[in-house]
This record gives sequence, structure tokens and C-alpha cells, in this order.
Amino acid sequence: MTAPATPAPQPPPASNAHGPAGQSAPAGRRPRTRRNVELALLVFALMLLLGYMAAMEAGALGEISGDFWVPVAILGAIFLCAHLVIRFLAPYADPVLLPAVALINGIGVVYLRRVDLARADAAKQPDPGTFGGVGGKQLLWTLLAVALAMGVLAIVRDHRALSRYAYTLGLSGVVLVLIPVVLPASLSEINGAKLWIKVGGFSIQPGEFAKIMLLVFFAVYLVRKREVLSLASKRFMGIDFPRGRDLGPVVTVWLLSLMVLVVSKDLGTSLMYFGMFVVTLYIATERSSWLIIGLMLFFGGVFAAYFLGAAIGGPFANFYQRAEIWLDPFSGDRPYDDGYQLVQSLLGLGTGGLFGAGPGKGYPTEIPEVHSDLIFAGIGEEIGLFGLTSLLVIYLLIVERGLRAALGVRDSFGKLFAGGMAFTVALQLFVIIGGITRLIPLTGQTTPFLSAGGSSLMSNWVLIALLLRISAAARNPMSTSATVGVSGGRGTPPARLHEAPTEMIR
Repeated sequence: MTAPATPAPQPPPASNAHGPAGQSAPAGRRPRTRRNVELALLVFALMLLLGYMAAMEAGALGEISGDFWVPVAILGAIFLCAHLVIRFLAPYADPVLLPAVALINGIGVVYLRRVDLARADAAKQPDPGTFGGVGGKQLLWTLLAVALAMGVLAIVRDHRALSRYAYTLGLSGVVLVLIPVVLPASLSEINGAKLWIKVGGFSIQPGEFAKIMLLVFFAVYLVRKREVLSLASKRFMGIDFPRGRDLGPVVTVWLLSLMVLVVSKDLGTSLMYFGMFVVTLYIATERSSWLIIGLMLFFGGVFAAYFLGAAIGGPFANFYQRAEIWLDPFSGDRPYDDGYQLVQSLLGLGTGGLFGAGPGKGYPTEIPEVHSDLIFAGIGEEIGLFGLTSLLVIYLLIVERGLRAALGVRDSFGKLFAGGMAFTVALQLFVIIGGITRLIPLTGQTTPFLSAGGSSLMSNWVLIALLLRISAAARNPMSTSATVGVSGGRGTPPARLHEAPTEMIR
């Protein structure tokens, strides 16, 4: 009599649609795409914008005009079209990203309309109308930016395909950064920073698009070099520091960022490029020592630029002047001269207090560049600290959803790329808010999705489109995005746990 055969091990049951990519939904149950949740949140955001627009006109004009709803209706049509595109092209994308970005973008359009009304009143001119002034232009830029983002979503069906063009995109990004540097100041300089390309009445900031290209290159490079960069040399105070021979890439990017600081005369752009690389490096290696080394290098370079500006001037003079204004903006004639922007920003935030003067009841004409660099201070004057905190929470939600997409996607390139993009939004926000609150020297960075201008708005919407694509791969229960590493192909389904190879590590 023979013993019964041992049954073969059965694979674990598949998880539901909310599980990691590569797992399928239970039989007989259709995976949930959460697109209706996105639609409901989008409608709620549009209702908030409609209420904000009505309150703004009531405060600024003393009445609500009959066509106050038109800008919000146009925004609603734009964002609902984007929702439909996402529904078909990326059905499993994160349902929170689009409504959150739409709300911030809409708040920017409404406030820019407020700036138009204030300027028209100060100049004793008629209302520029829905499609006039900076508010009307921002409506047009929003249409173009969302259309570009949806075009990117249609073209980039697999985010890993970008890794094929990593070196081409990296070189293109460097060229875009250097173009304003080599152009004469008359064609590239605005408010002391050489970050623009000006042709006639049109201007573009190429560095806004370069950051996405450089992030692709950083992600691919670090995926391929992560094992080498993860090696430790010495342990100090419980932290493993890398080998000296592996510091080459960090030092190279550090020198390039300092060149941007000196030649382009902008601390914010320099900090953004270097910060993107260091944080992506940290995500790739999981070693906090890279953050420590990065901070030491950057602040060491900044202090050196400051003291060189004090000693010899020359190319360091502009940064030295900005640092001096930051250290004491109220001394002498600075509040009426070169420190006017920072002082008015602080006064606007102080006037707003905790609850603000109310929508439409501030004095935006008193704050220079309130439509672009200092829009956060202008909005803060009217909605106060509590309102700004709510706005920051929405930004935090965007960053959190980006990081969630990075955690959920299975390939290493997608993780680094999504994590880098999410951090870029947070870093850009820190740079501009730190400047207007005097935490760091004031820079020429724009507030993402809020400030007027096409370059920033379009590049950030493209960034959101790429995050939507990666989140769709991460949340798709039928996803084949399981290839760990850089791949331009379709990838292969993940092996089950009992089939996975093992490796002894000594």
C-alpha cells in the first residue's frame, strides 16, 4: 500500500484591484478604476472655485457681476475634457491628482482676475473682461498646458520608454539651461536673473522644461550605478559614508549648479537642480549620508559665493546683494529700493493675519510682481494664514500622491522618476515660499500652478501627466510593469514568490 502523494503547493490567491501592480482582481469582479471618484472630486473643486470667484467679485466690486461664472465654466470644460482623456488613456491613474491640481490652477486664475480688477481700478480703466489682462491670458495658458499634458499622456503609453532617450534628454536639458546663460542680458534677463529667452513680446523659461529632462537622465543613471553608489567606506556616528571615488557624479552636478548660481544669478534654480539629483540619489541608494554630503556641499558653495561677492564682487556680486537684502531688508533705504519686493511681501502676509482681509479686499497693487513671483503673498493677504495652510495641504496631497505612485510602481526607473518629480514640486514650492517669508533669499521661482506664465504652467502640467501615467502603471491590476531596472520594452509579469530565485549574500 502506497502513501498518498503530497499535494503540490498552490499559488497564493490574487489580491483585489487595489493591490500591487501585477496582481489581478478576484474572479468575477471587475477592477475599480476610481474614475467616478475623480469626477466627484473635480466637481467639488469647481464648486469651490465658483464660490471663491463670487466672493472675490463681491469684495472687489461690491457686487457680483452677471458673468462671474464664465471663467469657472471655461476651467470646468478644460478639466472635464482632461478627465475624459484620462478615463480612456489611463483608467487606473490616481483619482486625486487631477482634482487637486485643477483646484490650485483655478485659484490662480481667480486671483489673477482679482489682480486685473485692482489694476483697472487704480488706473481708472474699465474692467478688462473675462479674456483680458493676466487672468484672461492664464485661462489661455491653462488650456494649452492641459492640452499639452493630455498629448504627453497619449504619446507616452509606457513611462519606461523614456529611459531609451535618457542621454538625449539629459543633453537637451543641459542645452536648455545654458541657452539663457550665453544670450545677452537684453534677451535673457528679468529681475536680475538670466533664466529666460525673450523674443519680441514673447518670453519662455527653458529651465522649466529642462528639469523634467534632467530627471529622466538622473533616474536612468542612478538605476545603472546604484550598486556602486551604495557601497560604504567608513561609518561615522552611525552613518555609512560612501567611498571617495564615488563622489564624482555629486561633485560634477554640484559644480554645474554653482555655475548656474553664479552665471544665471538665481539661487532657486541652482538649489532645484542640485536638490533633484541628491534626493534621487538618496531614493536610489537609501543612504542618508548622500543627503548630508549634498547639504554640506551646497551650503559650502553658497557661503563661498557670498564671501567672494563681498571680497571681489564680479560674477558673485548679484548673489551677495540678494543675501544682504535677505539678512536685513529694513535697513536704510532698502524698503524703498532693492529690498522693496521682500518688504512688501512680508507686509502683505502680516496684513492678512490669521484669517485674511477677505477675498477681493486686499491691496494687490502694493505688492510688486504679485502676478508671478509673489502671488503667494498676495493670496495670503486675502485668505490669511489658515487659508494658506489649506492651500499648502493641497500641495502636500499632490506630493504625497506622487510618492505613492513611486512606491507602487514595480520598475526601478519609475520609482526614481516619480519620486524625483514629486520632490521637485515640493522643492520648488519651498524655494518660493521660503523666499517670500524670508526663510531663504528671495529667488525668481514661480509658484507651481498658481503664478502667471506659460512656461511654468505647461512644464508642471506635463509633470503631472507623467505622474498620472506612472500611477496608472502602479495601480493597474493587470499591469506588466514588473521589470526591475531600466527597460524600454513591455516587461514581463512578476514571478510568484515560490518561483523566485534566491541568492546568498555574505
